[in-house]
Amino acid sequence: MVKFYKTDNRLIHEENEINSGVWIQMVNPTIAEGQKVAEELNIDIADVLAALDEEESSRIELQDGYTLILVDIPTIEIRHDKESYTTIPLAIILTSDIIITVCTEDTQVLHTFIQNRVKEFSTKKKLRFVYQILYRISALYQSDLRVIDKMRTEIEERVGDDTQEEDLIALHELESTLVYFATSLRANGVVLDRLTRYKRLEQYQEDKELLGDVIIENQQAIEMTSIYRDIIKGTRELMSSVLDNRMNTVMKTLTSITLIMAIPTIISGIYGMNVNPRWVPLSKTVHGFAIIIALTILICVLLMLILRKKKML
Repeated sequence: MVKFYKTDNRLIHEENEINSGVWIQMVNPTIAEGQKVAEELNIDIADVLAALDEEESSRIELQDGYTLILVDIPTIEIRHDKESYTTIPLAIILTSDIIITVCTEDTQVLHTFIQNRVKEFSTKKKLRFVYQILYRISALYQSDLRVIDKMRTEIEERVGDDTQEEDLIALHELESTLVYFATSLRANGVVLDRLTRYKRLEQYQEDKELLGDVIIENQQAIEMTSIYRDIIKGTRELMSSVLDNRMNTVMKTLTSITLIMAIPTIISGIYGMNVNPRWVPLSKTVHGFAIIIALTILICVLLMLILRKKKML
């Protein structure tokens, strides 16, 4: 899908064709759509469609007549029938009078611009537009990180009797997500560092201040990711310990029960042997059977008290 937008009097509207000051939004474009835009603006087709490769890394490339900026943005994917976070590339191409964005998804980062919810937004101020996009990417990372931490908190509240192995798996998935976030944020940070030295287009003082804000927000997202990873790691280790202790408790209980049940088994086994009755104690006593049962119960009770005293029952 390819759409053309332009701002006039601080209001955005859709255009029917490419002209000066236009923002070209490409969402999962076909090769034919990419070829058409590339030929009309004299851009390498590989650069136009670079964001369609999910393995593309964040970078800046200065080409003849245009600049390619690739950054990673957070998004939601379905993993194991559940919503999980991941990152995908977003390409921003700057020409002398046109800006192009290319992404595999219709991301909410760009929706805020289409819905005219960004102050001082203009498709004609290309570099400021780029910084505004990058600012909202950093803000989206922070928002998603808070959601991830909330999910971790919900799992942590179940630590104890309600702890399940599924919670441990969920924590592992959250930790994996934070690894992706950390990698993408660091790569985006390298791009931002290069933008501070970008001289191809004129940067006004307001643009430089906005870029400084973007760098701060990106660094804050990196720190949040690091903190949340450490917290999740601690929570995962705690849950592993809880599950291990639960297993140990079960094993101790089963061992104790086995010991207690061994007493009547041994006694009944001895008395069940096919030997001369005169060699079997209490065999000729009137209440011999009751005495044997009582002694068995007494021994079992004494063993239970001993095991309880040793905290094994």
